[in-house]
Amino acid sequence: MTTNSAHQATADREIVITRTIEAPRDLVFTAFTDVRHLAQWWGPNGFTTTTRAFEFREGGVWEFTMHGPDGTDYPEWITWREIVRPERIVLRHGESADDPNAFESILTFDDEGEATVVVMRTIFPTAELRDQAVLKFHAIEGGQQTLGRLAEYAMNQNNAEEGQ
Repeated sequence: MTTNSAHQATADREIVITRTIEAPRDLVFTAFTDVRHLAQWWGPNGFTTTTRAFEFREGGVWEFTMHGPDGTDYPEWITWREIVRPERIVLRHGESADDPNAFESILTFDDEGEATVVVMRTIFPTAELRDQAVLKFHAIEGGQQTLGRLAEYAMNQNNAEEGQ
């Protein structure tokens, strides 16, 4: 199966969000892979994150709770399936390790000189779960906001480093 036909086979189950970030790729990748940085920007606007466990390595796990602006807590679990520093991360994301509705995200970090293009491709087990994530949980807007928060955080970090 070619890459194009594999993509076509999952098109009805996926969400793809792209964001250009005005910061170098190494900095953006580190902001995505260091728990001290993740805590500063992870999640849609108004959300905060509390980490219970974090080990960034293939097979490692990030267990955390996202706190919504309305006070709702969302238990979350991620395992890192593939890490190619600083260009690619593949992860599995659900509410827990045994979540049958967990989805896979493939993140790529493309070097564009002083900027980085981040592509987040999320593949759900079924088209129905993808549609539920879009309609009930506003996954597209939430993903765009999350990458927007990453962009703002990385640009601030980059400006701070340049100012030293």
